[in-house]
Amino acid sequence: MISWINGDLVELWQINQKFFILINCRGLGYEIQILESFFLKLKTNQLSNKNITLWIKHIKKEDSDLLFGFISKEQKNFFIEILSIRGVGSQISMGILNKFSINEIINAIKTQNKKLICSVPGVGQKMSDRLILELKNKFKSEISFEEEKNKEELEIKDPEIDKLIEDLQLTLQSLNYKNKEINTILPIIIKESDLLVKKDNNLSFEKLLKLAMNYLDKDSSNLTR
Repeated sequence: MISWINGDLVELWQINQKFFILINCRGLGYEIQILESFFLKLKTNQLSNKNITLWIKHIKKEDSDLLFGFISKEQKNFFIEILSIRGVGSQISMGILNKFSINEIINAIKTQNKKLICSVPGVGQKMSDRLILELKNKFKSEISFEEEKNKEELEIKDPEIDKLIEDLQLTLQSLNYKNKEINTILPIIIKESDLLVKKDNNLSFEKLLKLAMNYLDKDSSNLTR
């Protein structure tokens, strides 16, 4: 079992959407598939030191041995988690990590953004459903942490402001704004309300409503462009 490798860069090349390097490690040449972002850094000479250390996932097949290299253990572990899902092969797993950062993937899972997952070559509707379902279970702690963080951002200590925000939500709903739109701008409104209180200690429902509608109408106009 190869956990990681350290050696000097000999060569790098690309075959379609697969990116490879050849590393000389104590006289042996190891051919390793890597992520596009690291490949481009090497290709454009953004890395002055060509002595490379990679975390390795070794996949043994009947007719070949494949090595996949990652610059961090976190990337490697994430690759292994994706790979463990039924029907997901090594190239789709690499494709997902080529297209998105780990945080972007976790956010897509949390929001069940099927369109984003389906944008990865080789991932269809059924596979995106399976990826979201199974990865959500695998990364419960990360998703829970993000949800708690978002919840903390919405916490309001001042009961008067709390009441104003509650009235604001009800009013926006009565004006036919969608809950998703309202929930998106609420953290912004809460922060703005804090600034208004600190600035002139004069916060009114009318000011908050006008502020909220400005944000909501701005978002709507951007979508229709």
